[in-house]
Amino acid sequence: MDIQTILIAMVIGIAAGMLSGLVGVGGGIIIVPALVYLIGFSQTQAQGTSLGVLLLPVGILGVLQYYKQGYIDLKVVGYLSIGFVVGGYFGSKIALSISQETAKKIFAILMVIIAVKMLFLDKPKKAAGAKTESRLENTVTETNG
Repeated sequence: MDIQTILIAMVIGIAAGMLSGLVGVGGGIIIVPALVYLIGFSQTQAQGTSLGVLLLPVGILGVLQYYKQGYIDLKVVGYLSIGFVVGGYFGSKIALSISQETAKKIFAILMVIIAVKMLFLDKPKKAAGAKTESRLENTVTETNG
C-alpha cells in the first residue's frame, strides 16, 4: 500500500468518525462510496472493509461522550447489536451472491430514499430533552402542589 492510499484512508476515517460523532452516520454512507471512488475498491471490497471497521471499537470515544450525557439506551443498543449480527450475516450472504453493479445500485437507491425522506417527509418532533424537562416540571408541580 502506497503513502497516498494510506493518507486517503486516514482522511476517509477522519471524515467518517467526525460524521459519526456529529450525526450518528459514517460507516456505509461515507466509507463505502469513498473507498469505491477514491481508492478504487470494488463495491464488495468497500462494504467488507466498512464492516471490518465496525468490528473494532473505533467509535468508543464518541460513544462515551453520548453516554455521559445520558443519550444512550443500553437496552436498545443490545437489541440493535443482536439484530445487526443476524442481519449482517444474511446481508453479507446476499451481497456476495449478487453482482457488483446490483449491489451498488441497491446502495445508491437506499441512500436516495433516506435522503428524500429526511429532507421532505420527516415531521418535526419534540426533542427528547424537552420531554424529559416537561415530565420533570410536572413531577415538581405535583410534589409542590
